[in-house]
Amino acid sequence: MKLRGTLGGLNLLIESEDTAGSVADTLSARPDLLQTSVTLELAGDTDPLALEAALAAVRAAGGTVTRVRTPKATIPTQVRVSAPPPEDPRAQDDTRTVILQHGLRAGFRGEYRGSVVVLGDVNPGAELIAGGDVIVMGALRGVVHAGADGRQDAIVYARPIASAQIRIADALARAPESSSMDSMKRREASPEAELARLQDGSIQIEAYHPQRS
Repeated sequence: MKLRGTLGGLNLLIESEDTAGSVADTLSARPDLLQTSVTLELAGDTDPLALEAALAAVRAAGGTVTRVRTPKATIPTQVRVSAPPPEDPRAQDDTRTVILQHGLRAGFRGEYRGSVVVLGDVNPGAELIAGGDVIVMGALRGVVHAGADGRQDAIVYARPIASAQIRIADALARAPESSSMDSMKRREASPEAELARLQDGSIQIEAYHPQRS
């Protein structure tokens, strides 16, 4: 990870070898540098959890992430959508991580060959299909399919996972019919990061506690 001061604030480059733990450790030692406008730059195949660690560190320090630069383009982090898009037919022509800069509303449907990071909630009625991981920085309430190309090591991450249905590779997990709306609201009132992955052919969901390195 590299940090570079500019006239407009701070550029923070997250590299492919960076992990959530290494990013958190480095930035927690220099919160003063993050109290400004921050541009996050992602180099190559960035670990989505390293991105979340950087976002969390900036928020904790009182700074603001104003842009996320991917290897292919620069996209503002604040995007206004006048109406929910009925469908996103774009199929990515590579397997790089795709950053969606806003929450997904009902009616959205996106298919991507690589991993996807959503900087917001995935609401009921939205559907997201990824060949790699699905990382949601907010609550996951819509339908997602990670590892759609058969990748059994793909994960689903959200704060929390509150979806009625998620898929990883060929496995399917549904919320128990006994799950009540009150229970769901209590979980979302105190959102905890959760991670879903395949274990012995079935999807297991557990609290996520990043390891520091």
